[in-house]
Amino acid sequence: MKFGLLEATLLGAASVASAKELAYSPPFYPSPWMTGAGDWAEAHRRAVEFVSNLTLAEKVNLTTGAGWEQERCVGETGGIPRLGMWGMCMQDSPLGVRDSDYNSGFSAGINVAATWDKRLAYARGMAMGEEHRDKGVDVQLGPVAGPLGKNPDGGRVWEGFSPDPVLTGVMMAETIKGMQDAGIIACAKHFIGNEQEHFRQAGEAQGYGYNITESVSSNIDDTTMHELYLWPFVDAVRAGVGSIMCSYNQINNSYGCSNSYTLNKLLKSELGFQGFVMSDWGAHHSGVGDALAGLDMSMPGDVILGSPYSFWGTNLTISVLNNTIPEWRIDDMATRIMAAYYKVGRDRHRTPPNFSSWTRDEYGYEHFIVNENFVKLNERVNVQRDHANVIRKIGADSTVLLKNNGGLPLTHNEKFIGILGEDAGSNPYGANGCADRGCDNGTLAMGWGSGSANFPYLITPEQAIQNEVLNYGNGQTNVFSVTDNGATDQIADIASQSSAALVFVNADSGEGFINVDGNEGDRKNMTLWKNGEAVIKAASENCNNTIVIMHTPSAVLIDDWYLNPNITAILWAGLPGQESGRSLVDVLYGRVNPGAKTPFTWGKTRAAYGAPILTEPNNGIGAPQDDFTDGVYIDYRRFDKDEVEPIYEFGFGMSYTDFDFSDLKVKSLKADKYVKTTGWTKAAPILGKVGPISEYLFPSGIKRVTQYLYPWLNSTDLKASSGDPYYGERTDQYVPAGATNGSSQPLLPASGANGGNSGLFEDLIEITATIHNTGKLAGDEVPQLYVSLGGPNDPPKVLRAFDRVNIAAGEKLQWTATLTRRDLSSWDVPAQNWVVTDHAKKVYVGNSSRKLPLSADLPRVQ
Repeated sequence: MKFGLLEATLLGAASVASAKELAYSPPFYPSPWMTGAGDWAEAHRRAVEFVSNLTLAEKVNLTTGAGWEQERCVGETGGIPRLGMWGMCMQDSPLGVRDSDYNSGFSAGINVAATWDKRLAYARGMAMGEEHRDKGVDVQLGPVAGPLGKNPDGGRVWEGFSPDPVLTGVMMAETIKGMQDAGIIACAKHFIGNEQEHFRQAGEAQGYGYNITESVSSNIDDTTMHELYLWPFVDAVRAGVGSIMCSYNQINNSYGCSNSYTLNKLLKSELGFQGFVMSDWGAHHSGVGDALAGLDMSMPGDVILGSPYSFWGTNLTISVLNNTIPEWRIDDMATRIMAAYYKVGRDRHRTPPNFSSWTRDEYGYEHFIVNENFVKLNERVNVQRDHANVIRKIGADSTVLLKNNGGLPLTHNEKFIGILGEDAGSNPYGANGCADRGCDNGTLAMGWGSGSANFPYLITPEQAIQNEVLNYGNGQTNVFSVTDNGATDQIADIASQSSAALVFVNADSGEGFINVDGNEGDRKNMTLWKNGEAVIKAASENCNNTIVIMHTPSAVLIDDWYLNPNITAILWAGLPGQESGRSLVDVLYGRVNPGAKTPFTWGKTRAAYGAPILTEPNNGIGAPQDDFTDGVYIDYRRFDKDEVEPIYEFGFGMSYTDFDFSDLKVKSLKADKYVKTTGWTKAAPILGKVGPISEYLFPSGIKRVTQYLYPWLNSTDLKASSGDPYYGERTDQYVPAGATNGSSQPLLPASGANGGNSGLFEDLIEITATIHNTGKLAGDEVPQLYVSLGGPNDPPKVLRAFDRVNIAAGEKLQWTATLTRRDLSSWDVPAQNWVVTDHAKKVYVGNSSRKLPLSADLPRVQ
């Protein structure tokens, strides 16, 4: 079915109108125009100069993808041949170059969070950026803060970092800095409220048998939005992120890429975001409506992946020609895109894409979907460099020691080591044998979906442990493996002979377009997969030195076995990437003293985490309604509020040495009084002059590619070129009031050029504490600072600062952290601003959310 520009807009408007009795997203117009504020000034100047010399069609080409599988990258805009500029390449994923070869398979974001190491986050970002850059990618589609982690069993929580917004925000910012310092544009995603895979796209849900016509609506109140889900995106904007991807879901019954409140108000006005907003693939729902709501780039360009129709392309050209979309808006789209391009130095680093997302064959069709133009597609450029070292270190430094009753470290003096469980071994299909890692065969090192990448190799635990024993042991150790989870008799037999039985178990999850064993992206439950509990039982009943290693995307339920005295140690290794086995062996044998802390809470039941994932439609055939009734109380905040004892609390992790905290000091710093933002913007700049319609006809001499999305017209009759049966009718129904107004606009009280009002980021209080390594080994500790904001609706405590420090045996270190005004503020809905309330505030310092031996009252601040 062909969707015209206006027809699609009316459909989108109708869905919002019909949901007014439900959660409602208020309009906010016009879409703010880029100003070049802060460190964007030079990039903005160059972008304005460039865009001022473009034709309307060339501007449209920058904003619109060429179509699914039309070019080499997973998404690619049109180019500007007149100026020697080929289309911009967008490529997954947040843990490596997806659908490529001779690239690295990095550790997942959840592992980066488990390191609590800002330097490693930056190093990983830099390494991934280098690989994307060298493959010819312009925009890496990551990092991820949506999902944040409202649901521990959500399918894509592993792509992001942590359900805590501060830990996620810091790791996201450092990742972005690394990526963009490497010379590519980072794309923070998915904005916003994208917390489950179920119902994220109506069409996908229909494929699973759900009778719905609209995507799920994440219904989020204003306080929760600001204090939780928006928080890490503030850090992304402050890090200078070049692009942000809007999400599939609706927010308060308005689609993520059509939502003027979240895009125009929150992101571009309040946070002062200077880069461009890109749609998720197929998340573009209307032509005029989405343009006016703040969308800047349509990916991959077509209405439905693989269709010859686009909401933009020709239709965007038409909408500017007939004055439905003002020229300043298309100028702003192009300027934002080019400013991000210049800001990271794409003009200095750029090389054409040298791989194809659609085939690993060396030769194939350039326009893959339509089998046109046979060329060399894959040049097989090796971009791995020495990145295996970064991956190995992250893997080791993210391995959380949850329990240790003398089982670790291993000594090389063990007589018999059993390696038990499928998760220790290889995928019989090969490490890349399941498309987009869409299976759970062998050891688990990354989840499935577009957040994955191809492995160059995968070192399994079985390989690494056997290599360690044979090459570095005493030559007397026996080592045997059973990697069939159904072979419990054989597992029991090997365990009964073992001086150390190493048991490997996992649980998997991923993106919703892949269903693995009935798990439609999201996990069906929080138990271990493939008979994992039975494997643990068979081993632990027959060996009193059983060590359990888990590869999971987040928490699993372990209450039935974690206290078993025969289980002497438990490790969570997450999704560590290609160096999985070597990283683990470094910890098992003590070459790395574990310093990781769990970036989420381990509860005794799924119910302890709050409301379950919405898995059944609850609004007829309309948009399922996912009410975020937990508010800001997710993960440890909920456990604290409900006074529920977790198994392992957020921030917990053991070491082979011991640490002591003492001597807490609190010092007030001089800071200016917070002043709300006032004033007005300048009027929207217009950077060109639209010519007569005849200038935008399809040029002669260009060979058309079938289904390729072009910016030109087929006729001077705009209605005929659009193919829209509603063309020119009832414009008052789809152009919201004020949406085309390019005059100066009032500034919001909390707004600012770089993530919000600059007063929010002033340091108000300095905290110092002494950390003493009281053990006999050097080791890493993670000091964590929590604050009680004191209000009746505030969580008992919230993380506000952390670091990872190395301390020699017997040595002391003074750790210093500062609290900003944002750290001490709460969101005031009526004032639409941040305020430091009069409630008494307190600071806590320790090494987990439940082990905080130091505390002090905080002085009052303004």
